[in-house]
Amino acid sequence: MKKMKLITLLTAMCVSFSAWALSLDEAKNQGLVGERNSGYLGLVVDNAEAKKVVNEINAKRKAQYLKLAEKNGLTLPQVEALAATKAFQKTQNGHYIESNGQWIKK
Repeated sequence: MKKMKLITLLTAMCVSFSAWALSLDEAKNQGLVGERNSGYLGLVVDNAEAKKVVNEINAKRKAQYLKLAEKNGLTLPQVEALAATKAFQKTQNGHYIESNGQWIKK
């Protein structure tokens, strides 16, 4: 009985913690992260939660870029450049993009 209560409590805590985690959309809306000209996300504001989001998303992006490069006979830098162009085009007004090493609002 106590073990079941403990499992229920731990499950509830995990759900609560994940609800507190910052999403990519929230990080962009808050101006914490932006799209870099490298095809990856960057930190606009030094924030621990935003940094976790950036690291997680960038790892996933790089894995996808490598697959696309191999599948299409391109280099990783070529795919990254194409991805950056597409990301800039998709970035909402008011969100940050990197231009000449500086963060600017689109």
